[in-house]
Amino acid sequence: MITSVARVTRRVPRALAAALLTTALTSTALTSAAGTAQAAPARDARPPLTGDATADAASICSSKTSPTTARRLGTAIAAALRGRTGTESVAVYDRERRLWCGVSSGSHYDSASVVKATILGALLRKVLDEKRHMSASEKSLAKKMITKSDNNAASALWAHVGRTRMQRFLRQAGMTHTTLGEGRYWGLTQITAYDEISLLRRFTEPNGLLTTKARTYALTLMHEVIPSQRWGTPSGTPSGITWHVKNGWLPRHGKNWRVHSIGAFTGGGRSYTIAVLTRDTPSMAYGVATIERVAHAVHRGLNPGLRAMSTEHDAHIPWERSDGSVPPTK
Repeated sequence: MITSVARVTRRVPRALAAALLTTALTSTALTSAAGTAQAAPARDARPPLTGDATADAASICSSKTSPTTARRLGTAIAAALRGRTGTESVAVYDRERRLWCGVSSGSHYDSASVVKATILGALLRKVLDEKRHMSASEKSLAKKMITKSDNNAASALWAHVGRTRMQRFLRQAGMTHTTLGEGRYWGLTQITAYDEISLLRRFTEPNGLLTTKARTYALTLMHEVIPSQRWGTPSGTPSGITWHVKNGWLPRHGKNWRVHSIGAFTGGGRSYTIAVLTRDTPSMAYGVATIERVAHAVHRGLNPGLRAMSTEHDAHIPWERSDGSVPPTK
C-alpha cells in the first residue's frame, strides 16, 4: 500500500569511451515494467568532473568519431551561455557520435522537480526486483508525477520506494554524485548535470537495470507532459525526432531561481540527451530562456539541415510560479 558561479566555470571532460549497443525506442502505449532485463552495454570510462576554468569553447565537447561536430557544438554552447546572469551547468551525450559535452557538469544543484524522473526510475526497478506488474495505484501516481509534476504523487512514491531503494538505484544507475534530500524533502536532492545524463541513458539505451518495457514506459510519460511544462530542452527539437522531458523550477526564499530541464531525444536514427541546470537567475522566465538558448544550439549542432518544430508552450506557462517541490519556508 502506498503512503504518502555568476560566471560560468567550464569543466571539460576528457575523452568519453564507451562500447554502446543500438536500440530503437518508440513512444508506445503504457505497458508494465515487469520483464527480463537486457544485457547492459559496456561500462563507460567516466569523464572527470573537474576541469580547467580557462578552457576554450572548442574543448567543451569531445568525440573521437566526430571531432568537427564536437568543436562546432562546443563553440555554439559557449555562445549560448555568454553573458547570461546566474550559474549554469550543461551536459550533452550523443550515442551515435560518442560525443560528450560538459560545462560545470559536476556542480551540485537543488533538484526541484527534476528528481521526479529519478523517483520514476527507482519505482520501475522496485517493480522489476519484486517480479510483478505495476499496480493501478503506482501507474496513476507515476503518470501524475511526471506528466503534471504533481507533488503529492511524488511524495507518495518517494515514501513508497523508500530511501534504501532510492539510494540503491542511484548506485546502480551510476549516479554517484547525487545526494538524496533529507527526510521528505525530495526537492532538495543534490543533482549534477553529469548524473542526469547517466539517468537519461538508462531510459534510452539497453541496460541491465531497466527492461525495454520499463524504459518505454518512462519515455512515454516524459513525452506526455502537459503543454505548460514542455519548455526547456525540447525547444528547437527537429521534426522527426521525439522529445522526452522533465523540468524543475524553484525559487529559494522568494528569489534566486533554480530552473532545470533534462531531455532525451529519439527517432530518425538519432539518440541524444541534454541536461541544463541553472541557479541564481533573476526570474523563472530568464532561466527558461537560458536553457532554451543552449537547447537550440545543441539541436542545430547535432542535426544540421533538419527543420526545428515548435512545442507550442509559451502561451501556457504559469511564469514565476514555483513548482512547489520545496516549501517556501524551508
